[in-house]
Amino acid sequence: MSFLLEFLPIVIYVLLIIILIIGIVLVIKCLVTLDKVEKVVDNVNEKVKALDGLFHIIDSTTDRIVLITDKVVEGITSLIANLFTAKKNKKKEVSKKETKES
Repeated sequence: MSFLLEFLPIVIYVLLIIILIIGIVLVIKCLVTLDKVEKVVDNVNEKVKALDGLFHIIDSTTDRIVLITDKVVEGITSLIANLFTAKKNKKKEVSKKETKES
């Protein structure tokens, strides 16, 4: 029994030291990995900033195209609306003339 009382604490201490060393190694590997990830993110940010001008040009071009198409659609819509209102007005005038003649 005395052997177990002397041997078990030594085994526990050795296992704790091993776990501590493994933890330190894992933390160091994580730090190295985070440094690599940070470099990749910085590289991606630089490349995206280089494309900002292109995105601005595309955005302004699409805005102009949308403005032009909106004007065209608005013109066509107003033309069609005027045709229908003209037909309705002619029908009303014809019906008013018919009622006056009667």
